[in-house]
Amino acid sequence: MVQQKIGVLVMSYGTPQSLDDVEAYYTHIRRGHAPTAEQLKDLTDRYEAIVGGVFPLRKNTDAQVAGLQNRLNEIAPDRYVCYQGLKHAAPLIEDGVEQIAQDGIKHAIGIVLAPHYSVMSVGSYVKRAQEKAAELGIKMKFVQSYHLHPKLIEALTDRVNNVYEQLAPLQGDKPVKVLFSAHSLPEKIRELGDPYEHQLMQTSEAIAENTEIEDWQFTWQSAGRTHEPWLGPDILDTMEQVAQQGYKAILSAPIGFVSDHLEVLYDLDIEAKAKAKQLGVSFERIAMLNTDPLYMDTLAESVITVSAQLGKE
Repeated sequence: MVQQKIGVLVMSYGTPQSLDDVEAYYTHIRRGHAPTAEQLKDLTDRYEAIVGGVFPLRKNTDAQVAGLQNRLNEIAPDRYVCYQGLKHAAPLIEDGVEQIAQDGIKHAIGIVLAPHYSVMSVGSYVKRAQEKAAELGIKMKFVQSYHLHPKLIEALTDRVNNVYEQLAPLQGDKPVKVLFSAHSLPEKIRELGDPYEHQLMQTSEAIAENTEIEDWQFTWQSAGRTHEPWLGPDILDTMEQVAQQGYKAILSAPIGFVSDHLEVLYDLDIEAKAKAKQLGVSFERIAMLNTDPLYMDTLAESVITVSAQLGKE
């Protein structure tokens, strides 16, 4: 009996394909409301600062989807077919589900390129995919989170250890301060009993335990510019406190992100580094996961675990 193929919808936030696409991308994020000239200039300036006219960011997601496909092919040849679905850029989440249907695939798994679950992040991707899948008659299951997958923790532990060794000679009287971080979300998620914050702390604790690093704390970054309060403190404020406490070296571990994109290449590599220079402290961040084999294993194994549930109901 020939096994039916299983579609794998790999979802992420999305990024413009070029600087010319920034306005349309920003408008989509703002639910159809075009940004003001000032807002558009601010975002375009950020992209220009990190890409210098070249736009490699989209390739990161493409490479991750291809890497997952390759790993699934190695584990289970001809069983899984990967598709891409983005929240704010083409191909949109709905486009990815549509393509699965057009290819005649009736069962699918959804996974987001973000290890930690929040109803406002991963939950919103799942909702859109679920609705489209139901409309098209596709039976779909989802990987909700993989924040404690052993291979994810191993990959992040290796990265923290590597940078810690580089910074150790610069630490002065106090040890290197490790700052784990993730994208801030509106504070109202706490009222919903959302697991996001707890999962991030679990990942941080697991890495700290593996590295035997005791001097660490969790902080937030990249908060949205809205009137409602967002989770804090922001990493720039935390860096000020750390410097005031006498630390001379900061290790940035943005564990909420899995690839090089704006929140890493601008918010940390440009903004936070400038802040560190102003404060007179050394600042280095870990390398992002991108297509690290351990991360590809994490994704593939998470997909296969959930695919075992298909057809059981």
